[in-house]
Amino acid sequence: MADIGEPKVRGPEKPLKKGEPALIKTLIKHPMESGLRKNAETGEPIPAHYIESVIAEYGGATVAKATWSGAVSKNPFFSFYVKADKSGPVTVTWKDTKGQEWKEKVEIKVE
Repeated sequence: MADIGEPKVRGPEKPLKKGEPALIKTLIKHPMESGLRKNAETGEPIPAHYIESVIAEYGGATVAKATWSGAVSKNPFFSFYVKADKSGPVTVTWKDTKGQEWKEKVEIKVE
């Protein structure tokens, strides 16, 4: 599947002051098949295949965690805030129902 994965994570481009909120935006290509659709040509059900967990870590701690189902749209966008306490990466991990895993990170700079 060539059109799957390629995660993107964006954060503030400028350095932040300590304690300031940092908006983190993520996007990943994924079909997010619910298992409820049928192939239009064969009539066979399309197996479920979706991202089931998203975990964001910053400074050695989990700062955001989500459990998704097949009800989430194709190519899901996910955003959240972290309190910028120190410079370092925010790492986001996606895992899907077929055991595939993707990681991407963005650096946060604190003055």
